[in-house]
Amino acid sequence: MISLKSLDLQTFESGDSEMTAEYMAQAGRWCSLRYLNKMNFITRLSALCLRKSKMQQRHQSSRRPAVPLGSRILTDPSKVFEHNMWDHMQWSQEEEENAKKKATENSLVKVQQEIRDKYEREASKYWNEFYKTHKNNFFKDRNWLFLEFPEILPEKRREELKTERSSEHKKINSTSSFSHKNEMFEEGGEYWVKNYGGGSTSVQGYVCNKKQAEYLTDNPQDKNCGEELGRLESFPGSDAAYRILEVGCGAGNSVFPILKVLCKTPGTFLYCCDFASGAVELVKSHSSYNSAWCSAFVHDVCDDALPYPFPDEILDVILLVFVLSTIHPDRMQRVVNRLAKLLKPGGMLLFRDYGRYDTTQLRFKKGHCLSENFYVRGDGTRVYFFTKDEVWNMFNMAGLTEVQNLVDRRLQVNRKKKVKMQRVWIQSKFQKPLLPSLNNNEETTKRHLNRQLSHELQKLKKI
Repeated sequence: MISLKSLDLQTFESGDSEMTAEYMAQAGRWCSLRYLNKMNFITRLSALCLRKSKMQQRHQSSRRPAVPLGSRILTDPSKVFEHNMWDHMQWSQEEEENAKKKATENSLVKVQQEIRDKYEREASKYWNEFYKTHKNNFFKDRNWLFLEFPEILPEKRREELKTERSSEHKKINSTSSFSHKNEMFEEGGEYWVKNYGGGSTSVQGYVCNKKQAEYLTDNPQDKNCGEELGRLESFPGSDAAYRILEVGCGAGNSVFPILKVLCKTPGTFLYCCDFASGAVELVKSHSSYNSAWCSAFVHDVCDDALPYPFPDEILDVILLVFVLSTIHPDRMQRVVNRLAKLLKPGGMLLFRDYGRYDTTQLRFKKGHCLSENFYVRGDGTRVYFFTKDEVWNMFNMAGLTEVQNLVDRRLQVNRKKKVKMQRVWIQSKFQKPLLPSLNNNEETTKRHLNRQLSHELQKLKKI
């Protein structure tokens, strides 16, 4: 018999199938005996850790709680209706099972194939009708973007905004602790230092540490982006040093909060696209739209043959917020692969979308399910509900590296109607590696499988 604690992860990587099978069998027996006794303990311990954490010190703030994912923790259930939203909710085993049961029930009856095909063919028509009906009144402006995704801005402007927010927070709450005010930028800062070091420089517009700069200087074949740009005619934003693309811009609920900051940031440019022409027209007709800072265009990201109005490998940031879920699951990987090609080496893709068993998914009635975890709304628009592992798999297969990949569980309440709703979202940040990968597809697949096995192993050891 193999000891669970002594098993080395290399067992999986070595391909020893007999040893792996024996281990998994033993692990299964061991888990069955201890799972039920441990589950309640883990749940209680998780809740205790959240209560004891520094997040509790901040949740009384009059401002939006600090990131990531907020810090208003519900420690007293009797006070649940004092706020509209509670962060970092822990689901009980019973709640998890009930959610799975509801999702299974509402997906028993599938939409007929010919109607599914119609929703796919006419997807843009349904979204155009949506924006014709609601215009820019349906969604609220995403003013939280810079809190959760400070990477949207160039590093210098990021620091300036951090200082501005710190000064503003002093005026709002002079008694709060200064040590918590800059935490929205710590994660990105730590990642930057870890991967690029303190002495960063620039080669062909790419941010590099010393060793990486030497590599690019000695290997000119790997820095062809700047040369390619030199051969191309001028395009919108060609003079900018920092470029952002929002995919699925809708009526501009991300565009205009971003432009409000970019207009004070020389050398930046924002592209935004949507495959609903009505949405793009709403953006262009907005009083804050300015072609000197922004270019809005109609584009179907599912059409690989459709060119973008700019070359590959020039984007510093791609924003993908509640967009990928509207695309058929079979087409998502190709979309992500194409978007990854638009990023500069070192560029960042920022993602937020619906998570598995969100209240929205559980509220669907029978007959609205298109395929597993993919549904159609009454207005003909579609939505998919992701798991964290699915998101990681997609972006990893596109050659991007994980910076952040979180499940955001919150409790949303309607204080007037006394209704509670369990919300689930996935929030992620993935970066394009600076140097070209030397691994082929077979090795990438192997790493992908090893990662999955590693996750399962860690779960077993924690039980």
